[in-house]
Amino acid sequence: MEVPKAEVLTPILRKDAGKKPKRRTGKGFSKGELEAVGLDFKRALKLGLPIDKRRKTVHEWNVEKLRKYLSNITGRKE
Repeated sequence: MEVPKAEVLTPILRKDAGKKPKRRTGKGFSKGELEAVGLDFKRALKLGLPIDKRRKTVHEWNVEKLRKYLSNITGRKE
């Protein structure tokens, strides 16, 4: 299975104040998202997951991606 990629929201500029932000591919998952699924930093690196140390946000759609990916990995080993 392919390694999931994190999605982040585009920044809201002053000229686009009334519009909804769109999702785009980010550099990696935040520490909070990894902790939400029970992964520590070193284990995530061993699994080959991209990590963005600067991000502080926790997006639910990224947490779901990680849960799905981890369930597929553990399902294969059993």
